[in-house]
Amino acid sequence: MAVFIQWQTLMTVSYTGPMAYEIADWRRQINDLYAEIRRMDDVSKAWAHWRVTREALFRDHPMSPLSDAMRRDFGGLSAYDYDPALRFAVDLVPRSGDAITYDLADDGVMMCRPIAKTVGLETHLGGELTAYWIEGYGGGLFLPFKDATSGDETYGGGRYIIDAIKGADLGLDGEGRLILDFNYGYHPSCVLNARYVCPLAPAENTLPVAVRGGERL
Repeated sequence: MAVFIQWQTLMTVSYTGPMAYEIADWRRQINDLYAEIRRMDDVSKAWAHWRVTREALFRDHPMSPLSDAMRRDFGGLSAYDYDPALRFAVDLVPRSGDAITYDLADDGVMMCRPIAKTVGLETHLGGELTAYWIEGYGGGLFLPFKDATSGDETYGGGRYIIDAIKGADLGLDGEGRLILDFNYGYHPSCVLNARYVCPLAPAENTLPVAVRGGERL
């Protein structure tokens, strides 16, 4: 469980030619960003670096989910202020269950199977979360969540805190526990552009409290 892979919301197009190289570069840059964050000791400065770098990619990268018109007027991604109380180190216990099937339109079907449950969030956030494994070659963890801000201050379909393919995770602490920092919770790309199809957070990953950290509407 020590290696987590980031998964980006898929566009409903096929990646060929230069576009394939551009999406590969986008993923590489996000992977590098999280690797830099994991090496930083000051967690608030690390989060600020995440914000600045992510916004630069959204503004300048050819595979930004923003349209050309949106990029011309882009003033940054809305987010809550950093709250150190929303950073946790949690244990994981095995959890089994049926896979969730996501229909991603032109990109086909994605299946995610529950594999673990967090231990350590309920005291602070009123509940625990399920981690999913994206089935298929390579796989990858996927941990979306909703909370009491969903549908009002944040997207109703939830936000992502761990996802697969690009390596956007904060790793483990010195005792082997998974670091979940909700200040890094971010919206799927469909919130910004209707040509994307988003896997949404399942009902069981709904926290009963307002998690005012990470991206907001």
